Amino acid sequence: MIAKIMKGSGFKGVINYILDPKKGTELIDSSGVRTGSINHIVQSFIDQTELNPRVRKVVGHISLSFSVQDSSRLSNEFMVQMAREYMEKMGIKDTQYIVGRHFDKEHPHVHIAFNRIDNNGKTISDRNDRFRSEKICKELTTKYGLYFADGKEKVKEYRLKEPDKTKYEIYQALKAEIARCRDWTTLLSRLEKQDIGVRFKYKGNSQEVQGIIFEKNSYHFNGSKVDRAFSYSKIDFALQQNNKEHEQQTQGMINLISNVASVTSEITNNLIEGGLDLFQTHGTVPAEVYNTLDKKKKKKGREERALSVASYAVV
Repeated sequence: MIAKIMKGSGFKGVINYILDPKKGTELIDSSGVRTGSINHIVQSFIDQTELNPRVRKVVGHISLSFSVQDSSRLSNEFMVQMAREYMEKMGIKDTQYIVGRHFDKEHPHVHIAFNRIDNNGKTISDRNDRFRSEKICKELTTKYGLYFADGKEKVKEYRLKEPDKTKYEIYQALKAEIARCRDWTTLLSRLEKQDIGVRFKYKGNSQEVQGIIFEKNSYHFNGSKVDRAFSYSKIDFALQQNNKEHEQQTQGMINLISNVASVTSEITNNLIEGGLDLFQTHGTVPAEVYNTLDKKKKKKGREERALSVASYAVV
């Protein structure tokens, strides 16, 4: 479940959009408005705004979109329940609203229009509304066992228009390249090959980086506007983690090779000694074999004695 929040100053446009018959619209829920006609609905909203004429953006408009994978569960009754629960958690209560369901897209979705002037003339707060909305959507998705989908993963790129098309291209490039880079130099080089420019924002006149801007096709976007994961601090942290993991893997490989070499050396020495003893036991040793094994055994003995003397000297 994903919510998109909009605000406006006129009810006529949004009500006409939500109840547009070309979208196969069904009015599935309402409260506090006369529903005899579109004009009646619009006038009902306008009348209530007169309770608080100082507020300019009186129109609240929210779309709630669901995954295609949940289509079989999304009856009108269920979507009304979701819309009401969403509004309750968002503090949209004691006010007029309508909920219209559209059938013009592949994914199921509804549109909510509500009056930001409540039934008592008070303004419904929009403070941190997008942050709160995202949290509530996740809560409801989990509560009802709905499909979790990354909105950007499900984008139909051919439908995008500028500047969203370019922003999505930058998103895809960053997602792929950050995962395989361990430092900024490599990342910037890879992005440059994809015609993506990068500018850093500094704190005052210092060299402390506090932000990042990506540029392509004459458009530019703050990193966090491309995606919250692509702010400067989060990219920097990701690169450090990639480098740390690489160093740990490299050290692990070095330790493994060292252990294998040590074990191999010990096995070889045992085979040399064992082989010589075996030949001596049976009494017949080819001269070249005996000489080779004997030299290796004596060399090993000299190395061990030298090590012992060195250790004694240190003590």
